[in-house]
Amino acid sequence: MALERLELKEDTPGHVSSATYLCEASALSYLGDTEGKQAFQEILGLDANLFSVGNTQAWLGTNADHIVIAFRGTESPTSLDGLKDILLTDAMNLLVVPEGRLGLDLAAAGVGARFHKGFVDAIADIWPALLPAIEAEVKKSDRPIWITGHSLGGALALIAAWLLKRKFIAVEEVCTFGAPMIGNRAACEAFNRELAGKIHRYVNGRDPVPKLPGLSLVANEFVHVDRERLLGIHPMTGLIEVVGGVAGKAVNGLLAGTLIDEAWKGINAEVATHFLDCYRELLRG
Repeated sequence: MALERLELKEDTPGHVSSATYLCEASALSYLGDTEGKQAFQEILGLDANLFSVGNTQAWLGTNADHIVIAFRGTESPTSLDGLKDILLTDAMNLLVVPEGRLGLDLAAAGVGARFHKGFVDAIADIWPALLPAIEAEVKKSDRPIWITGHSLGGALALIAAWLLKRKFIAVEEVCTFGAPMIGNRAACEAFNRELAGKIHRYVNGRDPVPKLPGLSLVANEFVHVDRERLLGIHPMTGLIEVVGGVAGKAVNGLLAGTLIDEAWKGINAEVATHFLDCYRELLRG
């Protein structure tokens, strides 16, 4: 049975009902093929198909009124260990000008735009399979497109929205939960401009992941896209001080070895605030 308030509101940007619906879609993205198909249908009323390439996974769900794309976050949603290397280890080296299949579309963000290499590589794996399926659904019936994801999945959702816009496919909203930073200021300003009013980046005030990978570096260039929608009332001032102190010991802006472990220990102190159960409670509160 569908849960109360799980309804997409295309006439009201940023409506809590849409956020609640997409939060549930993000949670369902962690399920396997058979279980996921059933859950998307029963809970959200969507006929959904799983796309999985390498470690990247996304669900494309449709009904008569909407198209929903939900990207899975880190492979193990009950732990932040899967995010450790991609967000902290050599993070500065991962801020790059994309190349290869998606490089041209992302280069349209402008001179100086740089993106997190790990996120670009992840979506590059799945995009050749996912994009044609989205295009086929749009051709079948032009419906509002909603894109969502939790954690790493939120980062992929943002990049996917940009890539669809480059294909002249309109996006209704991008709704992310606990997403990390995806690029530098030039890249994010381009996203803010081209996707104005369509990005809703939900952040639990105590969640450490949205502060990454910026906290890992002395002179980092990572920033967030707009618009942050803060949930909860507990800013992470203590954690920022702890990890910022560790970053001060870095060499050439990079953390290594025991410094990464030291930073991660502090981050894990707030690990539970990153899970979707917390976001669900805050949205429904």
